[in-house]
Amino acid sequence: MTFGKVGAVILLVSDIETSTRFYRDVLNLPIKSQSKDWTEFFNRETALALHPARKARNQSTSPQGNVLVGFMVSDLEAEVQQLQKKNVKFFKRLKDEPFGKHAIIEDPDGHLISLAEIKSKGDEGFDLIGFFGAE
Repeated sequence: MTFGKVGAVILLVSDIETSTRFYRDVLNLPIKSQSKDWTEFFNRETALALHPARKARNQSTSPQGNVLVGFMVSDLEAEVQQLQKKNVKFFKRLKDEPFGKHAIIEDPDGHLISLAEIKSKGDEGFDLIGFFGAE
């Protein structure tokens, strides 16, 4: 078996309607498809999907330790201002990093969402481990 690129990042969420509204209305992600138990965003490349978490899932496990979804943006300062107006919770405030500007927000379930504005195409090889730190 040969694995190719990642086709989807699937987040298990406590309330699919609340999470769908957050990603659609707050982050303005385009919905590709939607059903009672599934919402998929984007039309090409890697999809971001939401699926209800099973009730038996260990509720003591923090979603922050499970996954970090990252988005590249062209104007992080403007995005941060818009997210603050929408009362989005910040895990890491906007900070200048060696690769560019970076911030981390939380979705309604506490999943971390990394937002990065990369300085140039030549800097895309930055260390993703640095995305997680909340210095």
